Amino acid sequence: MTESEVSKNLLADFYKQHFDEIMAFVSRRLDHSAESEDLVQNIFLRLMESDRMITQVTLPCLIYTIARNMISDYWRHRTAVNAFEHYIKMSDGASANTGDSSVYSISELHEILERGIAHLSVKQQHIYRMNVLYGMQVSEISERLNENYKSVENRLGAARKVMRNYVKRMLA
Repeated sequence: MTESEVSKNLLADFYKQHFDEIMAFVSRRLDHSAESEDLVQNIFLRLMESDRMITQVTLPCLIYTIARNMISDYWRHRTAVNAFEHYIKMSDGASANTGDSSVYSISELHEILERGIAHLSVKQQHIYRMNVLYGMQVSEISERLNENYKSVENRLGAARKVMRNYVKRMLA
């Protein structure tokens, strides 16, 4: 028998004998979450994919170390998800309180942007489109138009300010 086959057999035996014990360990720390069983299986999958030398002595310590790390990862992830959900709820609540609950289609937003761009001067329109629609940097735009960098930067800044105000007015 090769070393990897011995390791796999050792893992399989340990999984069968200690699954309930490890499940209880993980479940207590995840507040009896439904993800407990998945996490326990992921522990053993990680060990099966590992190229470490696994012995009967090192296996329990390795399993509990991996379990603690995966539990920490789980809670770190849950904290981030909860914070994001709270942010979304607060954002939705703020827009509901202001009466801004309407949804715009892509074509409506495109039309609003085009009408806003129409309020810009011809040079501002050209620079704004190159920056926003084509993703060009100010330096690239200034080279292409053979204009001073600061001049392009100022026109783009002014165009953005006009567009921000216009879009804010139209979406309010």
